This record gives sequence, C-alpha cells and structure tokens, in this order.
Amino acid sequence: MTLQGRVALVTGGARRVGRTIAVALARRGADVAISYHTSRAEATRAVEELRALGVRAAAIRADVAASADVARLIRQTDRQLGRLDVLINCASAFVRTPFSALTERDWDLHLNTNLKGPFLCALLAVRLMRKTGGGKIINITDWAGERPYRDYLPYCVSKAALSALTKALAKELAPRIQVIAIAPGPVLPPPGMTRRAASQSSSLAVTVPARPRVQSSSRSGRPRHA
Repeated sequence: MTLQGRVALVTGGARRVGRTIAVALARRGADVAISYHTSRAEATRAVEELRALGVRAAAIRADVAASADVARLIRQTDRQLGRLDVLINCASAFVRTPFSALTERDWDLHLNTNLKGPFLCALLAVRLMRKTGGGKIINITDWAGERPYRDYLPYCVSKAALSALTKALAKELAPRIQVIAIAPGPVLPPPGMTRRAASQSSSLAVTVPARPRVQSSSRSGRPRHA
C-alpha cells in the first residue's frame, strides 16, 4: 500500500512509540489521526509536528477501553480526515504489578486497554475501510507475551491475547483487510524496569511462527526501531 493520500489512525499516538510511528507515516505522505487519553499537551505538540511535514493531522481524546469513546474516535477520524485506510493499535497500559500485590483492578486495566481496546477499534474501523475497498490493521504486541516479564503478569497476558486476536481478525477480514501484529523487544522500559534489565530480558525473545504472521524482534532498541 502506498501511503500518499491515505489516512492512518494511531491509537496512543501522542507519545513514545506511537508518536514515532505517526511521524513515520506522515513522512511517507499519510494523513494521520492520533488518539490520546490523558496526554493532551503531548498530543497537541505531536499534531503540530505532523502538520509541519505537510499532511493533515488530528488529535482525538479517547479511552480505547470505552466503546462510546471508540465510536467517537472513528467517527471524528472520518469527519476530519475523510476516510480510514490504516489502523495501528498502539495504545497500551504498561504498569508493574508484583503478584503479591496484584488486584482485579490491575487485571482489568491491562486487559481492557491492551485487548478490548484493539478489538473495539478494529470492529468499528473495518466499517470505514470497507467503504474504500480495504485496509490494514497493525497491532503492536510484545515478545513478552511469549516470554513474560516477572511482575508484569496482566500486561504479558494481555499481549499474548492480542496476538491471538490478530490471527482471528486476519482470518475474519481477509483478503481485503490485512491484519498483522508486530512484537518488538524492549524499546522503552516500563516504569520500575531499567533499560539494562530490559536488555537482559530481551535475550529470551522468540519468534512465534504464525499465519498470519506475528513479527517479533529480540533487540533492545529505541522508538524509531519499531
């Protein structure tokens, strides 16, 4: 797919890896909508950066775990940018949760944001994509779904489940809408984990053979590598 004249939506696109992805899409000619939950100031700066690259851009506040917010996100993307060709599910909860202190609230936070969110976004984005003949959905997973971090149980489970969702969606939506997952190694360490610890953990990464494929990387890197 050429990106010139296409519209991409990057959830969690105001900061970290999501912002880097949004900028990369804009550099290739795509108009870009980003969603944010609490990072309003960063979202505003991200949109300014995107528009400076000569593309149209929009920042839309949404909690991807809330169906009403997702419906508004997709609706506003269509209203402001006119179509939707690419959905990148990058919004993610990533909180240290030692097992001894783990609660149902921790579980719900990660599963709702990291699994339910991408499901809801895909469900509604597909309706727009079908109007223009097809599209792409890319889910940002994590190799930790296969080789979990200690003290991040809900996060790791949610990313493993997102890989399964990716495969199921790909079966449902092929051939006009292609769905893949990208599973980076450590890029930015989560709160409570040093970059050194993340790099040491990355030696356990594996590539999971899947059709549709899940692309996995064991390299500790920077957002631009994703």
